[in-house]
Amino acid sequence: MNELDWRLLEERLPLEAVEVNGIQVRPGSRVRLLPRQGGDILDLALAGQIAIVDGIEEDYEGRPHLAVLVENDPGFDLGMLRQPGHRFFFAPEEIEPIEKGIKNGQGIISTREADLGG
Repeated sequence: MNELDWRLLEERLPLEAVEVNGIQVRPGSRVRLLPRQGGDILDLALAGQIAIVDGIEEDYEGRPHLAVLVENDPGFDLGMLRQPGHRFFFAPEEIEPIEKGIKNGQGIISTREADLGG
């Protein structure tokens, strides 16, 4: 990569929200993971899991990707630190918003976060 490519990466701001099935999904929202057919073994393992949206990023083609942390991951805290293997990316069509939960200023937080005082 040349210097211009690096600058373009640095200038990208995370998206605040994306709409999925008529529901605004933003950091803090709870979602069910529904990876597309034909994925790898990790997609199979994550299918149906509940996750929390950690961020929404946009690729060079303008497509949004949701960075999620799986709620029952024993390394959940490592995902919050953005450590490899504990933060996963999904397209909006690969998630289903979960409307239940405790609402905060940014979206819906999990019961787990509420128990931790988040």
